[in-house]
Amino acid sequence: MKIIILGAGQVGGTLAEHLANEANDITVVDTDTERLRDLGDRLDIRTVIGHCSFPTILRQAGADDADMLVAVTNSDETNMVACQVAHTLFRTPTKIARVRESAYLTRSELFDTDAIPIDVLISPEQAVTNHIKRLIEYPGALQVLDFAEGKAQLVCVRAYYGGPLVGQELRQLRAHMPNVDTRVAAIFRRDRPIFPTGDTIIEVDDEVFFIAARTHIRAVMSELRRMEDSYRKVIIAGGGHIGERLAEAIESRYQVKIIEINAARCRYLSDSLDTTVVLHGSASDRDLLVEENIDEVDIFLALTNDDEANIMASLLAKRLGARKVMAIINNPAYADLVQGGAIDIAISPQLATLSTLLTHVRRGDIVSVHSLRRGAAEAIEAIAHGDRKSSKVIGRKVSEIHLPPATTIGAIIRDDQVLIGNEDIVIQADDHFILFVVDKKYIRDVERLFQPGLTFF
Repeated sequence: MKIIILGAGQVGGTLAEHLANEANDITVVDTDTERLRDLGDRLDIRTVIGHCSFPTILRQAGADDADMLVAVTNSDETNMVACQVAHTLFRTPTKIARVRESAYLTRSELFDTDAIPIDVLISPEQAVTNHIKRLIEYPGALQVLDFAEGKAQLVCVRAYYGGPLVGQELRQLRAHMPNVDTRVAAIFRRDRPIFPTGDTIIEVDDEVFFIAARTHIRAVMSELRRMEDSYRKVIIAGGGHIGERLAEAIESRYQVKIIEINAARCRYLSDSLDTTVVLHGSASDRDLLVEENIDEVDIFLALTNDDEANIMASLLAKRLGARKVMAIINNPAYADLVQGGAIDIAISPQLATLSTLLTHVRRGDIVSVHSLRRGAAEAIEAIAHGDRKSSKVIGRKVSEIHLPPATTIGAIIRDDQVLIGNEDIVIQADDHFILFVVDKKYIRDVERLFQPGLTFF
């Protein structure tokens, strides 16, 4: 696939890195010469220096025969104009743009084909907010992903000493919970993936990814670790876009406080939020945290745009007695350093955004793609199309499907049913598959499996 990426920032750079490794023809455009040089030295990609929305620059980047344009510069306006130019002059089939400003997003008619032709709008702030919201709903989870509009969920938990299943074989899961259908899709042990079988023994500190119907998630979690009490008191450090959106989404269910250093922003937040308490000050101010009874807080979220500030505020909050701390960390090197230590969960905005983008890059009818373990693995929701002749999966039992290595079928969703772990299920047209790919070099083979043959068309 020939893809042009506009903007070599964190999202653009991370996307280029992922896609270049999958044998795509990638061109990155930016005005920052140094950043482009750095990307060009590390990756097998083309780089073009210039303004991302200029027709001459887009032609130079290969817009005449590009399959996709991904506009992720820091300017909403540049991203929108670039999509307009690509549509009008180059007839680019798929145009994806990052639009952050909610003033644009509230008017959906803006992005029709006859207005500003953008096929997919992505909002990193919204993606991160949804990610954090799901983590708050399931205390103890490291990652929570929705599939088939929330009917099934994939959850990652760390197995703790004292969990009923720790030290036992996976097949015991069925005996412990005879009425619950679940499937362990993958286990990461000391940062290495293990392909789970019935006789795999779960060890302390294993990261276990399992899939189940939404209603069964808590029951499965309780088998792997002591269930934590639900969160009640939440402190958010940083009242930017993400902090504001999150407070707005959860303030009706939790006691929320926001700490924001900018006085004007504090006034804006206190006017726009209903029950959230807004505090003016620094999240690294020990006296302020003590005054706000940080030792009684269930979860402390550091959501500023400064990695170092987030790390320091989180470490201080943990030291002063906060039950759980999470921090947004953009630098992947930092994220690997702090995750699982004093900071319980390091959140990567790039990976949250990347998942949205990958959905549209994957071939076949792919509904959603989620990047796991900082991009080491992927969970994919795909739809089976065609008939027995044209499709490699329809009309066959699960046990007859020739899956690529390091790939498991976690669940099949048919209408409102979540079918898990049964090898005798016969696949029907329009079934949703949830697949877990531990080794990303087999992604192309997975895509081919779900692409109907030419006879279907």
